[in-house]
Amino acid sequence: MSVKIRLTRLGDKKSPFYRLVATDSRNARNGKCIENLGTYNPLKNPMELKFNKDRISYWLSVGAIPTETARELLVKEGILPAKKYRAPLPKKMPPAPKAKPAEAPAEDTPAEAPAEAAPAEPAPTEAPAA
Repeated sequence: MSVKIRLTRLGDKKSPFYRLVATDSRNARNGKCIENLGTYNPLKNPMELKFNKDRISYWLSVGAIPTETARELLVKEGILPAKKYRAPLPKKMPPAPKAKPAEAPAEDTPAEAPAEAAPAEPAPTEAPAA
């Protein structure tokens, strides 16, 4: 069983309110949870975060994995250290195919065809049959 720390959505339409919960990763977003770990209200200014830090650190110590959004909230609250930004690696292009060396024309011969070639003979004409 893989345990995740994630948010479940509560509240009415257009007024979200979230709970931070520890749950089995196979459960639905608003499904059964193992334990409630805190609340998050994004509508208040500044946003309201209330977390049970002891229980969150316990779940992290036993291998629970926070989702991306939950991780961001835990970093803002100071429970998890912030990850250093690492720029994506550039894509490596496959090596270019090696070109065959072009045969250089000999410097002795001129660029035109040699004049010694035999001239083309005209096609023989057939004699009419008698």
